[in-house]
Amino acid sequence: MTQPQQHPIYNQIDDVKNAVADVLAHAKKLGATSAEAAMSSTSGLSVSTRMGEVETIEFNQDGGLGISVYVGNHKGSASTADLSPDALRSVVEKAVDIARFTSDDPCNGVADKALLEMSPTDLDLFHPWQVSPDEAIEQCVAAEKAALEFDPRIVNSDGASLSSHQGIRVYGNSHGLIAGFPRTRHSLSTMVIGKEGEQMQRDSAYALSRVHTDLKSPEEVGLEAAQSTLAKLGSRKVSTRKVPVIFRADIANSLFGHLVSGIGGGALYRKSSFLLDSLDTQIFNRCVNIEEKPHLLRGLASSPFDSEGVKTIDREIITDGVLNTYLLASYAARRMNMQSTGHAGGIHNWLVKPTHGDLTSLLASMGTGLLVTELMGQGVNTVTGDYSRGAAGFWVENGELQYPVSEITIAGNLKDMFMGIEGVGGDIECRGAVQTGSILLNNMQIAGE
Repeated sequence: MTQPQQHPIYNQIDDVKNAVADVLAHAKKLGATSAEAAMSSTSGLSVSTRMGEVETIEFNQDGGLGISVYVGNHKGSASTADLSPDALRSVVEKAVDIARFTSDDPCNGVADKALLEMSPTDLDLFHPWQVSPDEAIEQCVAAEKAALEFDPRIVNSDGASLSSHQGIRVYGNSHGLIAGFPRTRHSLSTMVIGKEGEQMQRDSAYALSRVHTDLKSPEEVGLEAAQSTLAKLGSRKVSTRKVPVIFRADIANSLFGHLVSGIGGGALYRKSSFLLDSLDTQIFNRCVNIEEKPHLLRGLASSPFDSEGVKTIDREIITDGVLNTYLLASYAARRMNMQSTGHAGGIHNWLVKPTHGDLTSLLASMGTGLLVTELMGQGVNTVTGDYSRGAAGFWVENGELQYPVSEITIAGNLKDMFMGIEGVGGDIECRGAVQTGSILLNNMQIAGE
C-alpha cells in the first residue's frame, strides 16, 4: 500500500477535510440545524490515437463541492466548481437561503449517526501511475498495431485510448464525520473494423484496473479486439422463435443492473418498480446467489462508506433466489419506515456465485440457442419489467458456436427472465460493480426474419 508520507495527495486530503469542516461550520453559523457536504478532486491524463496518429491529449483537473443544509426539516442544496474560500462561503449561503423556501419534509436530514463509518479502513484503492503522454501514445499505438497486423481482414481502426486518473472525495456532516480517501483508475481500449466481402463489422476490447500493472498489455487488448471483430464477420439473421439464451459475462451484469434499479429505495417508495413488495420473496431461480463485498482490496466498487457516510457491510443480497434486502439511502429508508442499507450512490462489489465451469460448460448445458454478446437500445421498463432490446451474438447447436447472428431483438419480462435463469458460468467478468459469469436463461423470444 502507498503510505501517507509517500505521496502529496494525502496532504491534499487534509486540506480538503479542513475546507469541508469550515463549510459545515459556516452552515451552522447561518442557522442550519444540520448539514452535509462532499468535496471531490480528480486529475489525470487521457490520450487517444487513430491509425497510429495522435488524436487527443488531455490533462484533466476537475473538482467541486456539493452541500445540503437542513433548517429543521427544510432542505436546501447547492454546488460549485469554484473552490476558493469566498465561493465556498457563498454556496453555503445559497443552500441556506434555498432551505428557507422548501417544503417541510420529516424524512429529510443527514444519515443517522449510529450508522456512520467514523473510522474507515484503507482498502488499497490508490495506485498512481506516472505515465507520460509519450508513453501513453506508445501504448495506444501498440494496441492498434497488434489488431491491424493480426489479420488482413482488419482494415481500419476506430482508435485506441488510454486514461489514467487519480482523485479524492471527502465527505463530512454535522454529526462530526469528516472522512475521505484517494483512489485511482486506469484503462486502455481499442476498437477496430473488419471487412469480408461486402460486410463490415466492428468490435472493441478494453482493460480496466485500480493498478496499472494489472492491465492487460496493449498487444493483448489489440488482439482481443481483432478476434472479436473477425468473429462477427459473416453474421446473419435467424428466424423468429423462442429459445434458450446465454448472456455472455461482459453483458450479463446488465441484467443485475435492472435488479439494482428495481430494489432501489427511490423506485420503491414512488411505487414505480416491477419488484414492489418483493422483500423476502423468491424473485430468481434457486440457483442464483449474490453477495455484496464492499471491502475487497483494490475493488473497482469498493468503499468503506456510502455517499452519505453510512458504513458499508457485507450483505447477502440474494440467497437461493430469495431477495434479502432493498437498497436504501437515508431519505428512502425513512419514507419506508426502514433503515439505510449504505447504498446511497450505488452498490459495492456484487459477486454472483457460479453454478457451472467456464462458458463452454454453460454452452453445453444450453445445447441449442442464442449466445448474446452485444445489446443495443434502451427498451427496458423497470416499472412493468418489460424487456426488449436489439442484440447480436452467435447461434449455438449441440453446445457449439455455429455462426454469428445480428439484427435481431430479444424480448421478455424481467420477472420471468430472473426466474428463468438456469445457470451462471465461472467465466467471471470483474471490470465492474457486478462480478458475474455468463448467464443461461431457459427461454426468450427472438424476433428475426
